[in-house]
Parts: sequence; structure tokens; C-alpha cells
Amino acid sequence: MLRHLLLFFFLSPLLALAQETQSDDTAREIIKKAISNTEKNDPQRVLGSYSYTSYEKTIITDSIDTSAHSYLSEKVSIADFSKSKGFTERVQGFNLAGFTEVQYQVLAVNLQSRSFYDSDFVIFNTRYAGILSNRGMNNYNYATLSSDDNSIRIAFSPKRPKAIPGLTGYMDLDATTLAITYVEVAIQDKIDLQLTQTYTYEEEMQLYFPENRTLILDKGASDRNFSFFGGKLSIGRLQSSDMDQVQDKKYLVSVTQNSSFSLKAKDEKYQPFAIIVEDDAIKQPPSFWKEYRIEAPTKKDERSFNAIENIVKAENIERRLGTINNFSIGYYSVNFFDFDLTYPVKFNNFEGLRLGLGGVTNAGFSERFRLEGYAAYGFKDQEFKYGIGGGYLVNPDKNFWISLTYNSDLEEVGNFSYLTDRRVYSLFEPRLVNINLFYKHQTTRTNFEYRIAPKLLSELQVAYRQIEQTTPYRFLIDGNEISNYNITEASLGVRWSPGSKFMKTPETVNEVYDGYPKISGQLSQAFDGLGGDFNFTKIGLKAFYRLDRLNKSATEILVEGNAGFGDLPITHLFHAFPNAPTKETILQRFSVAGVNSFETMFFSEFFSDTLFTAQLKHRLKPFNLGRRFKPEMVLISRFAIGDIRNPQDHLDITFNSLDQGFTESGFEINKLFWGFGTSFTYRYGAYHLPVFEDNIAFKFTFNLKL
Repeated sequence: MLRHLLLFFFLSPLLALAQETQSDDTAREIIKKAISNTEKNDPQRVLGSYSYTSYEKTIITDSIDTSAHSYLSEKVSIADFSKSKGFTERVQGFNLAGFTEVQYQVLAVNLQSRSFYDSDFVIFNTRYAGILSNRGMNNYNYATLSSDDNSIRIAFSPKRPKAIPGLTGYMDLDATTLAITYVEVAIQDKIDLQLTQTYTYEEEMQLYFPENRTLILDKGASDRNFSFFGGKLSIGRLQSSDMDQVQDKKYLVSVTQNSSFSLKAKDEKYQPFAIIVEDDAIKQPPSFWKEYRIEAPTKKDERSFNAIENIVKAENIERRLGTINNFSIGYYSVNFFDFDLTYPVKFNNFEGLRLGLGGVTNAGFSERFRLEGYAAYGFKDQEFKYGIGGGYLVNPDKNFWISLTYNSDLEEVGNFSYLTDRRVYSLFEPRLVNINLFYKHQTTRTNFEYRIAPKLLSELQVAYRQIEQTTPYRFLIDGNEISNYNITEASLGVRWSPGSKFMKTPETVNEVYDGYPKISGQLSQAFDGLGGDFNFTKIGLKAFYRLDRLNKSATEILVEGNAGFGDLPITHLFHAFPNAPTKETILQRFSVAGVNSFETMFFSEFFSDTLFTAQLKHRLKPFNLGRRFKPEMVLISRFAIGDIRNPQDHLDITFNSLDQGFTESGFEINKLFWGFGTSFTYRYGAYHLPVFEDNIAFKFTFNLKL
């Protein structure tokens, strides 16, 4: 590995010269022709299917010959490609120094994209414009460095490196086909990076394939977190280094060798996973690794296994990793029990301060059974709330759970939640503080969770609810007035994530890439038999899409449609997630802005049985005002339109229809201090209010990424 580090220092000045080279017309014409030839040169576009075997070794090490690396992993995998389905990586062997428990999240880290022909090229989960793509033509300068009968060398560098970071270096193209035959890439900014990739020509397919690659990364002065595990752990992380003291630097070095290229995929059966970890991948004998290793392990490699194991044990790394992973989804683990962090402290207008405790058992208790429960107390209403339940895992591969639960609690009037979107964790729930209209319920339900496909989740729920109003309300049905009632309801929810990617391990299925769009749908049917008092149908459909740009800005679009048919009491109508407290002045209404709520719409102002909402957010590139101070501005516009049949059937309560269309726009400035920011929103259009200040919402925001 030392020679790779020496390469880094000797080749960087050459690439710095390439960065200074100005674009020339000849080079751009060559690149244009090379891009048009990708249909003939890119294996992913030419071949219907192919496969190859890959050995990858990754270390984090010092520039001086210390006794051991601080991170070492090896992986052998078979990459199966299908033009219609993309890549599936089947991990045959995985060796992670120092750990007794398998850390599958390491396999989800994208160190480098497979192809320089792609529109985007990823290095350590960061996107750059592809150097041989139409997007690259818009973002790079190109210059001819050399040319002969066999090869053309083209230098490339970003046009606007401060606005849109890019890659710097050169590529060799076959003089006849203009296929890529060699690439040298460097980044010399807040991070220092060296990447080389060589290609081999396969006669059978008459194509160049990437054969060897070397990636060397120095974090330098960057404040980005380069980590295989997340969190501030000493293992698997590039720590900050003193740029004046070379001997203190840590480098990530990853070497990959691809071989055994074949026209057909090794596993021709379609696999709907991006990564599949074979059952025996972590149990491979020394003879397996000897067959695939590029070179024999060095003395430093061998010492690393014991040295890293000692650090893992001394710093209790595996325990801390479990805590970090669970905390990110809202749990804190203690032995066989995961405490739910959404329960301990809440506040709302009805309960006042609400304190609670609850959680669910984990695999330490049982791989197949789970028990869950919680208890909470509201100091304003002076009542206990609680829930208890359990579940059984029928099929681990399909995440098929059957569960039974009972709850005695509160629910917001008009709230429509999707079963498959239920677990959305936040340190606290912003809207909850301002909600003023709840109903009590005692609910017994049975749920069936089933993963139809990796990208398609489903859940069926059958529930019986006994509902009691907390404020005066009567519903007129068939000439009778009813206040408290029972509802028997069956709901089927699905969630489709076509842009996401998933990894299948011997134990479970995990999402490894959070892609878009995300589409959720739900159908609910209430029955006026089986103890229920109403017969109605509710339908909901929601779609969310996010577009991330190379300049670090992003645009988010959220649209949702809801419709209800039959006799719907107010508890089961729809609202547009209002978040304006019903108080007189702007300062009195100063509170916490929600994530997707209408900030100038007052609580209980509108209810609908048909509703459509749309929200557009545009996140500007973060302002770079210092190493620790990078506030973000978000421009926001929201729209809602709806209607309600027979509003006269709802007695003792007054609300409006949304048939004229509700609009508001504004902005947020987030991350001003420890996740806190501020927002300003203005209400206009058909529902503009006579008093000017009533149309304004001024609040603080909270966005903390752990």
C-alpha cells in the first residue's frame, strides 16, 4: 500500500497542471463523438447481460509505517448485470477486521461508481458529473494532451469548481473506437483524492472493461464525515489531520481487481436486490481468500486484525454501533429491549406536558417474537394513556409479521395516516405542540405486514375503535344525533419506492440507497356491522420526489389526494395539516414550524371529505459562512383545495370548505444554531384574511441530523 501513497504525491502535480489547461475545440469535438459512441463502447448499453468477479481491499492507514491499520476489509463478489434490471452484486466473501458481529452497513458504502460512462460518478457517496456524458459536457473543460495512432489523451477539469465541484484528471481513449482505456482522476481542494482505473480488452465481446482501480482519499481540511459506520468512532473513519504534519495523516486506500468477464450473468434468475450477501460469505476459509487476493497480506495487515479487535473491544465499538443505528430510527437499546424515544416527553394543548415510557423487544429477546408497550400521563387532562401488544414473524425473507395490539389514547381529529409510513422518527413532533382538537379512543387491532417485493411494502389492518369526543360534537345520521360511536374498519396500505436500492443479508432486507419517488396508497373501509356504527370508504394517495443537484441545491415535490365516501364523522374527515395556533397576534402564534404543514392555516379552520394538497420546496446551496456555520435557505409554496358534502350534518362545530383553493408561500433559514432556524410564511389568494398580520406565520424550525 505504501507505493499507492507515493503515487498519490508524485502524480498530483501532473493533475494540477491538467486542471489549469483551458478547453480546446478539438478536444470537445472528440468528447462529443466519444459520447455518441457510448452506445457501442459502454458494456451496459451494448450487452443484454454480463458478469464479472471482483476482489476489493480497503484500508484506513497512516502515511508512516505504524504497526497496524485502523481499518481493514476485504470483499469478493460477483457482479451480475442485466440491461433491463441493472446490477446485482452477490457477495461471496466478506472479511472485516476486528468485529465479531457482521457489520453489513459497510457493504452499502459506495466508494466508486462502476462506470465513467454514467451521467453521475460517485466517490464515497458524493456525486460528480460523469466525465464522458452530456452532463459532463456542460460541467467540464476538455483539452488534448497527446495523440497517436493507438490512443488519445484528454484532460478534463471543472468549469466552475467553486459552484459545482467536479473531477480533474485525464482519460485515454482508443484512437479508433474512442472507448475509455485508462482514467486518472484527482481532487485537490478541501479533500485530496487520487483515483486510477485501468481497462482490459475482452476479445469475445470486443469491448473494454474496467480491470483494476485504486482509490486514495485524504480528508484534509474538509468538515465532511467520511465514515463507514457513521458517528464519531475511531474505527472506520477518516479523522481530521494537521496538514502541516504529514506523519499524522490518515488515508483511505481501496484497491479493486475485476476478472472472469462473461457474456451471461452468473445468476440468470432475476434478483430484485442491489446487494445479496450469501449465507457463507462471512465464513470463508483462508484458502478462499488466497485464491482471490491480489497480493499476500503484509505484516501490517496481519497485525491489524488483532490491533483493531483490541480497539473494538476496549472502546465497546459494536455496542456503540448498535446504539447509533437504533438511535437514528428512534430507539435506545438496553439488552433485549429497545426504548422508543418518541414517548418520553411531549407537549400539546389538551394534555399539557405528557411524560411516557415505552418500547419493543429486539432480537436479543427473540428472533421471531416481539412484545411492545407504553404508558404515558398528561398533566393537564390528568389521565393515563397506554398500549400493549405483541407480534410473530412468520417469514423473515418477506418481513411477514402478524401482530395484535390494544391502545387507550388520544388521536388528532381529521388525521389520515398511512400504515406503511408509520415509523417516521423525529426528536420531537413540531405540530403536536399546537393541536387543539383530539378524540379519545380505545382500539383493538390486528396488523399483517408483508414485503411483496423489496421496493413494495404492504400492510393490512383490521381495527375496532370505541371513540369518545373531548369537545362538544354531534353527528347527524339518518335523523339521529350521535356523539360517541364505534368504528370497525379494515385498511390496506402499500408503499412503492422504485428509486431505492436494497440489500439482502442472511438475516434481513435493508434499504441501502434512499431513492425517489416514494408513492404511498391506502384504502380503508368501515362497516356498520360487527359492532361498527358507520359505513364509509376512504382513499389516500401520496407521492414524494426529491431532485438533488450537483451544486448541493435540491427541489422537493409532495402531492397528496384524499377522498371519502359515505357517512364520515368529523374524526374521520381530512385536514391539510394546519399548524397555526388560534391566537390573536403574530408573537402569540410564534411556535414550531412543521415539516409538511400549512403554517398559516388555523387549527379546525377547514375539514374536507375530498382534498388535494401540493407542496414545493427548493433548498438553496448551503451558505458557507465557516467550518461549523452553514445555514440553509428553503423556499416554500403550498396549495390545498377540497370540499365537503353536507356540512350541516356536523353539529356543535364550525369550519370552512376549501373549495376556493388555499395558498401560502414563504421561506425557512435552517441550521442557524444547533439545528434551530426560523421561518416566515404568508397566506394569500381566496382565503386571505382581512387583518394583514393574521396572514403571517413567523416561527422557528428545528432540523437536527444525528
